[in-house]
Amino acid sequence: MQTSVETPDKFSQTTVETAEQLGLTADEFERIKNILGRTPNFTELSMYSVMWSEHCSYKNSIVWLKTLPREGERLLVKAGEENAGLVDIGDGYACVFKIESHNHPSAIEPFQGAATGVGGIHRDIFTMGARPIAALNSLRFGNLNDKKTQHLLKGIVHGIGHYGNCFGVPTVAGETYFEDCYNTNPLVNAMSVGVVKVGQTVSATSYGAGNPVFIVGSATGKDGIGGASFASANITEDSVEDLPSVQVGDPFQEKKLLEACLEIIPTGALVGMQDMGAAGITCSTAEMSAKGEHGMIIHLDKVPTRQQNMKAWEMLLSESQERMLIVLHKGQEAKVLEIFEKWDLHCVQIGEVTTDKSLKFYMNDVLEADVPAESLVLGGGAPQYHRAYTEPVYFEKIKAFNIQNIPDTLHAQFAAERLVKLPNIASKRWIYTQYDSMVGAANASTNAPSDAAIVTVKGTKKVLALTTDCNSRFVYADPHIGGQIAVAEAARNIVCSGGEPVAITNCLNFGNPYDPEVYYQFVHAIKGMGEACRKFNTPVTGGNVSFYNQSPEGAVYPTPTIGMLGILDSIEDRLTLNFKEAGHLVYLLGRSRNDINSSEYLHKLIGIEFSPVPHFNLEEEAQLQTAISKLNKAGLIQSAHDVSEGGLFITLLESAMSSGLGFDVHTNANFRKDAYLFGESQSRAVVTVRPEDKEKFEALLHGLVDATEYSVRYEKIGTVKGEHVVVDGDDWGKVSQWKQQYDAAIEANLA
Repeated sequence: MQTSVETPDKFSQTTVETAEQLGLTADEFERIKNILGRTPNFTELSMYSVMWSEHCSYKNSIVWLKTLPREGERLLVKAGEENAGLVDIGDGYACVFKIESHNHPSAIEPFQGAATGVGGIHRDIFTMGARPIAALNSLRFGNLNDKKTQHLLKGIVHGIGHYGNCFGVPTVAGETYFEDCYNTNPLVNAMSVGVVKVGQTVSATSYGAGNPVFIVGSATGKDGIGGASFASANITEDSVEDLPSVQVGDPFQEKKLLEACLEIIPTGALVGMQDMGAAGITCSTAEMSAKGEHGMIIHLDKVPTRQQNMKAWEMLLSESQERMLIVLHKGQEAKVLEIFEKWDLHCVQIGEVTTDKSLKFYMNDVLEADVPAESLVLGGGAPQYHRAYTEPVYFEKIKAFNIQNIPDTLHAQFAAERLVKLPNIASKRWIYTQYDSMVGAANASTNAPSDAAIVTVKGTKKVLALTTDCNSRFVYADPHIGGQIAVAEAARNIVCSGGEPVAITNCLNFGNPYDPEVYYQFVHAIKGMGEACRKFNTPVTGGNVSFYNQSPEGAVYPTPTIGMLGILDSIEDRLTLNFKEAGHLVYLLGRSRNDINSSEYLHKLIGIEFSPVPHFNLEEEAQLQTAISKLNKAGLIQSAHDVSEGGLFITLLESAMSSGLGFDVHTNANFRKDAYLFGESQSRAVVTVRPEDKEKFEALLHGLVDATEYSVRYEKIGTVKGEHVVVDGDDWGKVSQWKQQYDAAIEANLA
């Protein structure tokens, strides 16, 4: 393409005030001037404002993200090298997976905000050449009795279900919590998982002078302009004015884009491919060019648009959905054009690759922007900050908690009946029934209940175990230990489903990083996560940081959501949580403690907001998981379910409700009854054992005892029996009655 060469300096120059209005600092403005050797024009400054925003550059988090373990035997690429993590699962296949947030858009326009979050994370998967086979999510809302929360919940769930169901990828698992701190700022974390044959992935790179650059997929509009900057600011009453920053999604268009992109890969025509998410054309051209150490000339007037007379900066910052940037080997254009024409999608050459490592953007042959690609991207010219942090003042209230001031309940049944109806514990049936968990036939045969989702991989015997986990109240109580627990619970859910934990992706949701107390939460959560990942050999493959989840009322709970991948060699290794037969013995693995810290029981029923994190020890957790894995491999346990929210009683009840079988259990008189039944101390699981396997089961556990204080304890607490719930000889009613209350609680609030 021939171009006339104009200098951006002829356009009106910007000032430090302009930079600050765009969210940049005075120091950053000076840094940009030094990079360019001149004052940037408005278009260029707008590009830096989005690329150096927190959402794109991780400028306030990258120094700590680098401390996380990012290498492992199964990892085929290091974290940050590609759009998503790539893990070898064996049999010639790899798994591509990632989790990201779409919090701010969902707070303003819940349906489209959530829907485009789902679409965006799926594009991260198939831009690498993998076919998405499963979706998960992690959601946080405010008080369920609040009308605004109900509006957000309905819109967000509808958006997730609509996009995923239409796109044809099953939603197989997730989690939902309700806490007052999320009233203004809900969290919407979406995870996608895909599979690809090893060696058939596509890189987000660009090289080869003269190679053509194409934009493919949907036309570009004004929706989503400045979305990355919008995601890098607190939510206030005025945020509704930023509604144009919310993208609009079309799952049917994305389905066509998926098929077209996967179809062009075998042609050999591709040099590289990158989806257009945050910062749109700016980000995709910059990241591909920086990775390939080349530049590009782009003609913006060639870009298909939905509105007339769009300005250069609007086109560069638009986050319109269902678009990709692809670079082809010169001479291979015809076969690619034919494929996209077949799928009725735009496929338009907008530029070419150059050797000078700069991005030059033209509009009608007038140069609108000229910037070094490397200067825009993470790890290149984008700033990296070390923020100050201080211990939160509220820790003093946590330290003042004393369990002795809380009387042990004398009415355990009454407490249990209230507990089962709490929104954080009650069935999320109203939510998950709106998601198609079987579309595409990716999910393992029966959707049998287990602590992690079980997904088969066609063409191989391998099975994936997938989960999203984070108890944010634990992280609030102690960011370091809470960060460890988030990883440990994810691993425990994988192990209790018969899998081996392999790797994680994370979505780190926090308040304003310029608040030293918020930044303390972030730093210590990262430290805890890193320690747990090293312990369980689950390196970090990538993810997303979402700061500024903060309203005038304050920050949300620190919420480092963990998306974990596990592998089963065969579906025969699968463990489920439901009781199997009457007469099976019920065991509690792990140590009981007089611990009600940060439990749903203490927080919601007793009304104590500040208490320490529940007991947790990494070595103790590791030994529990090893024991469960060995018991499963030996065929000595019939079900497994980890003890989490609601404590031992809710764990037992969930196993019972999934099967319709009751249980007869006794509590341990050495502990407070409320702590034994409802406490949430970690590293515990309920398993069931056939009577004929009792001796082998106990012998195997005895063989694991290594005389350390962390060796696995076990306790036979009862039997699977009848259709009633019996505790310490008292009949607490039929399982079916409990299930009715459990299933109806959230729906009753939404009626």
